Amino acid sequence: MAKLAILDRKGKESGTIDLPDEIFTAPVNTGVMHQATVMYHTSQRQGNAHTKQRGEISGGGPKPWRQKGTGRARHGSTRSPLWRHGGTTFGPLAKDWGYSVPKKVRMAALRESLNAKYQSKNLTCLTDVKEELSKTKDFAAILGALKLNGSILAVLDGCDKSVERVSRNIGSFEIRRASDVNAYDILQHKQVLATKTAVEKLLKRIK
Repeated sequence: MAKLAILDRKGKESGTIDLPDEIFTAPVNTGVMHQATVMYHTSQRQGNAHTKQRGEISGGGPKPWRQKGTGRARHGSTRSPLWRHGGTTFGPLAKDWGYSVPKKVRMAALRESLNAKYQSKNLTCLTDVKEELSKTKDFAAILGALKLNGSILAVLDGCDKSVERVSRNIGSFEIRRASDVNAYDILQHKQVLATKTAVEKLLKRIK
């Protein structure tokens, strides 16, 4: 069975956690990760650009002049796109670009993203930090002992509340809960740091 070492605050191994072989020894399925990543990217697209059509502009109720006899062109509204201050023809309209993939695909993408981090040795398990930390340098010392660098996603379930506060000033460091993390969160960071409690919750989610 695949195993993941559990490290203490000084970077020394204090135990191991068993990982299911059917997930963490199989080849990484990049297809489902791609589907989930495209979905998350597309759902973040705002689509706020919007131009007013003739029916959305105030005014323009009465006909500017009578239909015949004036010698001028026929017009029904001053809000026609032909007029100044009129509506816009074929302009961009606000649109929701988001879509969803099946829940099984999202769970498969989460499972494969964790498998990818494990096989690339970028998944680190830390014992739950129960002690209160007062300064950022205290938590930075833990990251230094674990030899973590670059962009880090931390799933710190089971830790003291002070950990979230003292880690705010650390660059390229983001915290997620085990119940909320998704494949896109994991893939956009180089390293994944998870506590023992968080790993256990994640394993329950992906089974």
